This record gives sequence, structure tokens and C-alpha cells, in this order.
Amino acid sequence: MTITVDQLKRDVLRISDIYAAEHGIDRDRDWALLKLQEELGELTAEHLRMSGRARGEADAGKLGDEAADVLGMLLIYCDSAGIDLEAAMQRKWLHWLEKAPA
Repeated sequence: MTITVDQLKRDVLRISDIYAAEHGIDRDRDWALLKLQEELGELTAEHLRMSGRARGEADAGKLGDEAADVLGMLLIYCDSAGIDLEAAMQRKWLHWLEKAPA
């Protein structure tokens, strides 16, 4: 299954709306950025467990789950901040492919 960034963002935003409604979460102005930071911390903790530098059982599946949480919260943050992530990626990263040797 192939999914575009835009479709992924729409689905993540819909799920976030459902989750917030079910749990009574007030998503004020800085909520998405704070949650993104929280999820990055959880990814970092799992990375440390995977590399043997933290207590607890390493779990590659959990590492992937935390990476998914970071991506989901990044998509939510970009939406709340009015960032066109696809355009930003083109501007910041993908333009290098135009210069790359074939």
C-alpha cells in the first residue's frame, strides 16, 4: 500500500481529533510541539535501550512504534503551524536530487 504524505496527515489528524475527544484533551496553541518533544524523548529512551545504554528490555517493535509517534506528532505540529511539509521537504532536501549525478 502506497500512501502520500498528505493522506497520512489527514488520517493522523482525524485520529488525533478522535483521541482528543475521547480523552478530553485540550489541544491549545503549543500542545503539538510539546507532544512532539515528549514523543522524541520516548524514541530516544527506546534507542538507548536498544543500544544497551539504558535499563530495561530492548524492543525493536517499540522503537518503530515510537518513531511512528514522532512522525504522527510532526504531521500534527506542521498542520497546526501552517507548514506545508511537502513543499518544505522539496525546498530543504529534495532539491539536492536535481543536482545529483545520474
